[in-house]
Amino acid sequence: MFESLVSHRTKISQLLGVIFIVAFMFSDRKLEYLAPVVTDLMITAGCFLIGCATVGRLWCAQYIAGYKSDTLVTTGPYSICRNPLYFFSLLGGIGVGLCTESLTFAAVIVLVFAVIYPITISTEERRLSSAFGEAYDSYAASTPRFLPDVSKFHEPAEYMVNTKAYRREIGDAAFFVWVVGLFEIIEVFIKLNILPTYLSIY
Repeated sequence: MFESLVSHRTKISQLLGVIFIVAFMFSDRKLEYLAPVVTDLMITAGCFLIGCATVGRLWCAQYIAGYKSDTLVTTGPYSICRNPLYFFSLLGGIGVGLCTESLTFAAVIVLVFAVIYPITISTEERRLSSAFGEAYDSYAASTPRFLPDVSKFHEPAEYMVNTKAYRREIGDAAFFVWVVGLFEIIEVFIKLNILPTYLSIY
């Protein structure tokens, strides 16, 4: 069951993303009117986290793009934790949630990540352990699973980047920025009464 969930993770994420955006399009977020200072702080923090996530995902892609299937990557961002791509994705997800100016939307995003990512990480770790054996087990024993430990950071003086694969990853890394831009466009349509509101949330 879990393996099936992981194998369809991209399609599930896309479906949830569409549902989320549709809900955002037709919602009235009360917090923006009741506590504008709070929503301003949310947007500021959200943009900061999205910036960190975008740079972090590009950094991870530099090392992993084109090497996911046949190489155990343990340097650069993968030296400070075993799942840096998911760590930065979580930061981006929280950032997007904060930029909605809604505590409800932010909580939903965190909940989705909390359900999907542990299952995904566990499944991928079993695959890596099966593929790389003792090399991965030794890496797992000395490197944090999710929360980075910067004291363990190390990187090579040079690294061969798969430019074609890396170029494909750039769009994924910029996803969070694009979503926030879409939110701003939707906000304009809502304020101009072009889009009706059916949901009222905090």
